Amino acid sequence: MARTTGSDGEKTEAAIRAAALDLMARLGFEAMSMRQLAAEVGVQPAALYRYFSTKEALLHALMREHMENLIASWEEARPASGSNRQSAPGRLAAFVEHHIRFHLARRNATHVSNLELRSLSEPRLQDILRLRSHYEGALRQILTDGQRDGAFQIDDLALTAMAIIQMITGVIVWFRPELRLSADEVAANYHTMTMRLVGAVN
Repeated sequence: MARTTGSDGEKTEAAIRAAALDLMARLGFEAMSMRQLAAEVGVQPAALYRYFSTKEALLHALMREHMENLIASWEEARPASGSNRQSAPGRLAAFVEHHIRFHLARRNATHVSNLELRSLSEPRLQDILRLRSHYEGALRQILTDGQRDGAFQIDDLALTAMAIIQMITGVIVWFRPELRLSADEVAANYHTMTMRLVGAVN
């Protein structure tokens, strides 16, 4: 790929991140080499280390960016106080739809973030897990509120939250735009399945 980033550091770093996500999603973290990444971006291998000290530092940065963007996006999308979706069922519907759409739009980042946790050293792993717990805490709070209000019938809240996250993240494994279901239809169907999972009371 011809180099198009010039001497602009921000553009070069963005190109490195995008190429790394693509290569890691296709080849895996271990199989991707920094030399291969440099060739993809169109820079000398040594130039990569101006931005990321090691390959693992790059992976950690990509995972952190993904989680920070997810958290920020949900903060913007979550139903405002006083809206007609502020009830626990309404907030759960918004959470499921947002989660699916966010991840379908970022398939490579989601793929890398889910499969390459094993490649992080302990301090970096714990950093990403803390961000995940923070994000998933929003779902656990919705379920807690719904259970308290009688809107949901849940036997094991933590297990239910984990099942929902796994289910709605897993859409990226099989979803293809050319298949019979659109993103809108997938979100609607997963909303129905999620409501059944939490024993939503009509």
